[in-house]
Amino acid sequence: MTAKHALKKHFGYDSFREGQEVLIDDILAGRDALGIMPTGAGKSMCFQIPALVRDGIVIVVSPLISLMKDQVTALNQSGVAAAFINSSLTERQIHKALDNAQNGAYKLIYTAPERLLTRDFLAFAVTANISMLTVDEAHCISQWGQDFRPSYAAIPQFIAQLQTRPVVSAFTATATPLVRDDILNRLGLIDPSVLVSGFDRPNLYFDVKNPRDKFSALMGFLSDKKNRSGIVYCCTRATAEEVCAGLNENGYNAARYHAGLAGGERHTNQDDFLHDRVQIMVATNAFGMGIDKSNVSFVVHYNMPKDLEGYYQEAGRAGRDGEPADCLLLYSKGDVSTNLWMINNARGVEYTCQETEDAIKERNIKRLQEMDMYCTTKDCLREYILRYFGETPPQNCGGCTNCETDFQELDITEDAQKIISCVARMKERFGVNMVIDVLRGKNTAKISSFGLNTLPTFGISTKTAAHLGEVIGHLILSGYLRKTVEQYPIIKLTPTSKDALCQDAKLLMKISTKPKDDVPTKAHAIKPVDSTLLSALKELRLSVAKEQNVPAFVIFHDSTLTDMCMKRPITLAEFKDVSGIGSVKAEKYGQRFMDIIKNFADDFQNEDVVFKEFDHFKIEISPEPVGANTIADKINCVLLESGHGKITGQRINDWLVSQEHMYIIQNGTKSTKVPTPSGISLGITTETRLIRGMDVSVNLFSQAAQRYVAAHALEVLGFRE
Repeated sequence: MTAKHALKKHFGYDSFREGQEVLIDDILAGRDALGIMPTGAGKSMCFQIPALVRDGIVIVVSPLISLMKDQVTALNQSGVAAAFINSSLTERQIHKALDNAQNGAYKLIYTAPERLLTRDFLAFAVTANISMLTVDEAHCISQWGQDFRPSYAAIPQFIAQLQTRPVVSAFTATATPLVRDDILNRLGLIDPSVLVSGFDRPNLYFDVKNPRDKFSALMGFLSDKKNRSGIVYCCTRATAEEVCAGLNENGYNAARYHAGLAGGERHTNQDDFLHDRVQIMVATNAFGMGIDKSNVSFVVHYNMPKDLEGYYQEAGRAGRDGEPADCLLLYSKGDVSTNLWMINNARGVEYTCQETEDAIKERNIKRLQEMDMYCTTKDCLREYILRYFGETPPQNCGGCTNCETDFQELDITEDAQKIISCVARMKERFGVNMVIDVLRGKNTAKISSFGLNTLPTFGISTKTAAHLGEVIGHLILSGYLRKTVEQYPIIKLTPTSKDALCQDAKLLMKISTKPKDDVPTKAHAIKPVDSTLLSALKELRLSVAKEQNVPAFVIFHDSTLTDMCMKRPITLAEFKDVSGIGSVKAEKYGQRFMDIIKNFADDFQNEDVVFKEFDHFKIEISPEPVGANTIADKINCVLLESGHGKITGQRINDWLVSQEHMYIIQNGTKSTKVPTPSGISLGITTETRLIRGMDVSVNLFSQAAQRYVAAHALEVLGFRE
């Protein structure tokens, strides 16, 4: 069996994603490998496919029981013999699994690093035909990684005790060059194939907000996501409890997950989330590493995480199926202090020596500074993340709130010079608030006690405290000042501070034309499909999942159901051509899903979209997506014949706004209507077209969307704002 044959047969894909084939070919040629690929890029396929193609067993070292269970369940559903061996099994079950493995019953065995050197597992491993050892979440072996696990240090010792050294492969989603080198050295990879695929996740929309009331901001964000699955991360257990209770009080089906809960409750809540019995998981970062739930459509960070590695890994749990997803971070200055305390009071981490501990804490503080700067930058958020991981992306991605916010450039040269002069005269000993108070001439007891009211810079600014704070933040981002990361941060000068004081210096700062909170968080447009058919297929999938006692996404991903809606297969050969459906699943479930599609097609052919009052009239539906004006013209043909007045494309769009299928984006004096997620599900998409030499954004309506508008034409006619 070739790699591509295995890919199609078991997983239903015609081609590999970027980077997968290179690593798979090198592994099959007998080379060690290190793959650094973002969450959702298909790392698992890089060791699962070689396991199917080569003789022998692949042992996968994984850090979490839940991850092992999910991977094995998904593999078994795809017709791949796999098992896990961990503490969730009884001793009898473990012995049975090892006996089965010894007899060649499995192609992959997942286990925890703590089990590698146990007597029973070693006895099995030294006599088994192990073709490859795979280390998943490989950053856990490095003290410089964000999830250091001392138990991973046992892996090289395990490899050394095997009679024949297998191919060794390692995979992780986020690793800086320092962590990458540490993984290579600690695992002792020999002449490895190293692949660092692009970190970009184009289907993720990034947003950072600094609201006065975080919970109100969360409620606003969730208002159009009643039926969507998501995760809300909180930095403390207390916050997770509070947010979870608040969500349930407001009608959302939420569960909690943190280390303070009993293991039974954590397991139950996680299982409910995976099986879609719970819509939202509210959790600390104890939840999630390796969570393979494909239909997570949003991730909210209620507090700022302590580093970009952790943030990007957690945010990346959204949109694993390639569908559009939202990543919102709610930032406050207090988050910095909370994270700093956690860094300085870390528990359960073993360091080799005091020098190493000090170095790692210093590194963590620098990472916290980078995270803080991400939350306050006005530049492209995606560009900031990718640059951090060593890539050089475009400066405007069009898929983050900063790129979709209108900014004006303000000359802040004079303000900057006053601020830098003040910091220097205050001898770099105070924080932001004290600097601002001195600049504004606020004669407090504290300022008097230090004699700061005698400085030449005392009272030299008439600007508001908010404005001066924003300028200081910009100077820090631009490198003209720096802020120490400690319980009481201090503003310091930098080698470039003097450049701002030059006579010909000119410093500009972006300012938003409207508050950032007014910019809606939204995902990119998705493929228009018939929402009725998609709902029917999802109901069947849920029913099948309950029968099999597995999460719904294990049966088929949402992206597979979307492709099913578009292709509408009614034969087994056509069904196998749907993306994400392998032979085993096609044979097992194909007929039931095709029956739904065939029944829908029969109903669709017999369905006439008419006005309720005028059954003998039909509205012409275009097979191709059309604009609102075209729909209005077709509806007017019926309205005028019936003695009614005319409607316009603008009236249609205004009515759709009133029904919350569209919302308005205001850009200065110009307003644009774009579809909300519910509008997208109806089949409304937005395209940029060249009209009279200008790029113009237009909304297009699919057949399903045209039928929806036509069916409500009389409501549109009578609509008044």
